[in-house]
Amino acid sequence: MNFTDMLLFGIYPYIASVIFFLGSLLRYEREQYSWKAQSSQMLDKKYFRIASVFFHVGIIMIFAGHFAGLVIPYEVWDFLGITLAGKQLIAMGVGGFFGVMCFIGMTMLVYRRLFNPRVRASSSTMDTLILLVIYWQLILGILTIFVSTGHMDGYVMKDLMSWSRYLLTFRPAEAIAFVADLHWIYKAHIFWGVTLFVLFPFSRLVHIWSVPVGYFGRNYQVVRRRFGDRKA
Repeated sequence: MNFTDMLLFGIYPYIASVIFFLGSLLRYEREQYSWKAQSSQMLDKKYFRIASVFFHVGIIMIFAGHFAGLVIPYEVWDFLGITLAGKQLIAMGVGGFFGVMCFIGMTMLVYRRLFNPRVRASSSTMDTLILLVIYWQLILGILTIFVSTGHMDGYVMKDLMSWSRYLLTFRPAEAIAFVADLHWIYKAHIFWGVTLFVLFPFSRLVHIWSVPVGYFGRNYQVVRRRFGDRKA
């Protein structure tokens, strides 16, 4: 057993999970006034909307794709009649499309954050750091698509799914066997993905917990005019 693999891909994910959940809870309990997205739109609106839309749509779909690819057991895909090779082709196509969309949006946001004087002056070190880490992680993810073209049988994806399954069932020693021999680009993508969970509670990403999902199912708000505003 390689100690580095065990540390990075067997132990580190659990440490990151504890920091992610416990850190988010403590942040909410002790620093509720910092629990916000801290939008900088009012500082510079030029191209911000299209950049934000491209980024958010892309990142949400990428997250959904990773959840489907890593958490949903491959037996489910087999039951649906989708082979490993077919699943990989779908992942590469859909992931590539939304990855490029997200990359365009992120490139615009990173440039704005680094080179717009007003936005840069209002940004904390963590604001810039988390944006650059996500950007780097996105680039690594896009690069994995090119590496994946060298093996279209889908078995690398199965190894990644198995790694996730064994971690979720608290069998890290068995989990790392599935990633030990993978291309370094996959390992780097996993490492920085896990690192995002470590940084999450200390950044503006905590606003994700507050996404207003319930808003879509709430009753309509009835607004009545004041008596003095009524026409005679």
